[in-house]
Amino acid sequence: MKKITFLTAGLIMCLLAVMSQVAMAQPYMQTKWHWNKGTIETEVPVRPAGQKDVIGLARPAEPIVRVAFVGLGMRGPGAVERFTHINGVRIVALCDYEPARVKKCQKYLTNAGLPEADEYTGEKGYEELCKRNDINLVYVATDWDHHFPVAKCALENGKNTAIEVPSAMDLAQCWELINLAESKQLHCMILENCCYDWYEMNALNMAQHGLFGEVLRAEGAYIHNLDPFWDAYWKNPDGSDPDKLGWRMKFNKEYRGDVYATHGLGPVAQALDIHRGDRLTTLVAMDTKSAHGKEYVEKKTGKPCTEYRNGDHTTTLMRTEQGKVIEIQHNVMTPQPYNRLYKLIGTKGYATKYPEEHFTLEEGTLKNAGAPIVDKLDSHGFIPAKQQEELMKTYEHPILKKYGALAKEVGGHGGMDFIMDSRLVYCLQNGLPLDMDVYDLAEWCCLAELGTLSMDNNCASVAVPDFTRGHCYDVKGFRHAFASEEQEKKTDAIAKAYTQTLKTQGVEAAEAIANAYIQVLKTQSIESAEAIAKTYTQTLKTKGAAAADKKLKALLKKATK
Repeated sequence: MKKITFLTAGLIMCLLAVMSQVAMAQPYMQTKWHWNKGTIETEVPVRPAGQKDVIGLARPAEPIVRVAFVGLGMRGPGAVERFTHINGVRIVALCDYEPARVKKCQKYLTNAGLPEADEYTGEKGYEELCKRNDINLVYVATDWDHHFPVAKCALENGKNTAIEVPSAMDLAQCWELINLAESKQLHCMILENCCYDWYEMNALNMAQHGLFGEVLRAEGAYIHNLDPFWDAYWKNPDGSDPDKLGWRMKFNKEYRGDVYATHGLGPVAQALDIHRGDRLTTLVAMDTKSAHGKEYVEKKTGKPCTEYRNGDHTTTLMRTEQGKVIEIQHNVMTPQPYNRLYKLIGTKGYATKYPEEHFTLEEGTLKNAGAPIVDKLDSHGFIPAKQQEELMKTYEHPILKKYGALAKEVGGHGGMDFIMDSRLVYCLQNGLPLDMDVYDLAEWCCLAELGTLSMDNNCASVAVPDFTRGHCYDVKGFRHAFASEEQEKKTDAIAKAYTQTLKTQGVEAAEAIANAYIQVLKTQSIESAEAIAKTYTQTLKTKGAAAADKKLKALLKKATK
């Protein structure tokens, strides 16, 4: 009887262990779907009554961005370091599963003369971080499995959220992030850095000025052999990765489709005004068999790999409501040069980035473009190098003019990461719509599950949901938002004064200075704010915090009468 009892107990323990492991695994790509006249359609949740869209969302200006970083493995540390170069930012908290990573990132703050951030660690450390009331931005740079739960927690706690790519792993996550952003009226931005690379930004500027005519077709890709990196990806110790493949290889093994579409799709979607005058309607995907991925797993584990879902190379074709076509490719397996394709094919011109940056334009188009014509043009070939140089000077994007030089010094994928971060902070500080919203996030991340549905059903056509739920034509054309020159000067003055004080006098003094600037600049000049700040700082140094606070209060009362 005892043997039977022990055997039964042992079986129960084993069953519980298996159930626990299954519970830890996150089943993605479970969206319900049906056929409609030969096309697969997924269920689109109805927008809850009273819930408003976030097209063009502009929240109140936040002159000081108080940011928390969650995920300090591969991408997070670089983001922390970049933010130390942006005025008007306070890095409030750092969070990672592993305490050592958090400690290591403090050096970026101390090296910049900034106060250390509060530390959060462990599997659920981000939950307490998100409850703080002194954070207005949560920057998520975790592994893919944790992008959504951290972002969800941040939004639920009233925080603007920026999420590394891919920001959502399936349609269910896309819709939940959309509903959270809408119900809370918060920003939920996809951190797609490739939208800020030099060629893409200048080509976008040209497209918006009509140099390519009507852009009819576009191509993008992420083709990058990751063999040197596979083993560097974090291995979750919770038992969900028993073969220690690392989260990225594990995801490719278990799921199909273009799981990393955003680098290729993001920049061309902006050029085609997606959900700003057009929308994606239909998708078809195809992939090769898995050869290299399957081989890697077998070498890594020493066991046969009988099931590897993702093909080595995936191609996705999409059509828009206005009759445009986008082709996106994904290959992280086979040896070939790095390539994001980036091609725009228009009625009057052509742009291509890889393997070399070129343009093709008709001579008549260039005459009206404002750039000097230095050579005869032939639309059967690329414009000459000297002509291209003049064209790039003429159509240098305003954002590159503002941030380009510093971005190349700071770095981050050649500087485009810094430009992305700077624009995020700029828009928050000035109360502007962000460059990329939650609908961009959904449109650029949905290819994984929609492509899977296509390929699992003999490459059938799949309807792409209208993630805006009826608002894709509210805005006529994609454009970056800018504050007025006067507003920019005021915001820059607050940000600069805050950061300088933060480095020399600490958090309390910096907050006092920022508050003083904000109050004074409502009615007075920047010079008036500077004079008050100078008096406060001198009093702080000579007479201490209490006297300085009293003096500041009196000065503000007088200045804001």
